[in-house]
Amino acid sequence: MTDVEDFLAAHGFGEAMRQPLPGDASFRRYERLARGPRPALLMVCPPGREAIAPFVRVARYLAALGLSAPAIIAEDDAAGLALVEDLGEDTYTRLLAAGTDEQALYALAVDALVVLHRAAPPAWVPSWDAAAMTNATAATLLDWWWPAAFGAPASGDVVTSFRAACTAMLAPFAGDPPVLALRDFHVDNLLRLPDRVGAAACALLDFQDAGIGHAAYDLASLLEDARRDVPAPLRRAMRERYLAASGISDTARFDGAFAAHAAMRHARVAALWTRLARRDGKRQYLVHAPRTWALLDAALAHAAASPLASWFDAHVPRDLRRAPDEEAA
Repeated sequence: MTDVEDFLAAHGFGEAMRQPLPGDASFRRYERLARGPRPALLMVCPPGREAIAPFVRVARYLAALGLSAPAIIAEDDAAGLALVEDLGEDTYTRLLAAGTDEQALYALAVDALVVLHRAAPPAWVPSWDAAAMTNATAATLLDWWWPAAFGAPASGDVVTSFRAACTAMLAPFAGDPPVLALRDFHVDNLLRLPDRVGAAACALLDFQDAGIGHAAYDLASLLEDARRDVPAPLRRAMRERYLAASGISDTARFDGAFAAHAAMRHARVAALWTRLARRDGKRQYLVHAPRTWALLDAALAHAAASPLASWFDAHVPRDLRRAPDEEAA
């Protein structure tokens, strides 16, 4: 038997029927297991590419807070295998496409985020601070998008000035209370669980890259979604819901933090679509590029994002602020 078959057999799923699920932008893959002892998914993380352990540890932490994440049935980190609870198919993406009330779904997601942010973040997760965000953004924007857009690698001066701009933009918010940032908090990674109450009715997925960061980051990920248009009235209502529930009184400061962190996220993700297309052959994600570049442009218009806005104005002409490959998507 293969390692996967041995793993499944060892945990009572040897006779389960395996149904591959659609892939995402990561190296992970999933299979739905039918006719096993309980509803479950097999998660496969190629060793050397991604690890099981961060997902497992964060899942258990979220459950301890009373939030919903897939229960861990079994794990083998060395083999890159895990059996996790199957929470069903009612993702926010599917529910919204079917006409489910946006307001109710987003309110539930915001409530889950409030619960998460009320808890002190665990010390064992990595930092998602200015340095980490800058490194991650440089890895897509400068290492992949820049050569695709300009036909040559970014110069040392470009790299240095970019890092300085990101540092200057995020520095004013470095002392704000840290939270656990899940980093991919958007509708593709949320499910509704109607049999659970309160914030637990919003199940959380895809959190293995979580880090200690700013509260604005995940809220920006949710309300300025790179994959779907969120109506402006809904964005305003959910921002107000979050601020009220979190007891944040200095709303102007939070708005600045929101814009700065949104700008960092959008710059990274706008360029990520190019990397996915060119490195991984996942050209289907280019459909999101125009929206993401537009979101970046809007975030850069806020005064708090002026250091990065000035860098873009100095180095990236407006007609190049797009995915070089998007016409072929």
